[in-house]
Amino acid sequence: MGPYIVCLVTIDDPEKAAQIAKILVEKKLVACVNILPQIRSIYTWKGQLCDETELLMIMKTRGDRFGELQVAVKELHPYEVPEIISLNIEGGFAAYLKWIDESTTTIP
Repeated sequence: MGPYIVCLVTIDDPEKAAQIAKILVEKKLVACVNILPQIRSIYTWKGQLCDETELLMIMKTRGDRFGELQVAVKELHPYEVPEIISLNIEGGFAAYLKWIDESTTTIP
């Protein structure tokens, strides 16, 4: 996993999305969460074809925080099996990446 990642999480409740985002930022597991409203998700779940409206949460953090982030999202998320996908950031504005570092570093 790279030094910086984007984590994608879908959810069906805007208030729950905001709540999760605030907790993750406060715990310094992520630097930022963008919440994109009204995406359409078509998938199969337990043998049924589903066509649902969801929100997409885009989280930016360090790769070494992904394990803790995954555990926290699973604990906070209402879905039985939430989407938690990590994508490496191959490059980025140096000042922004520094801000990610500063925002996700806990001081002992």
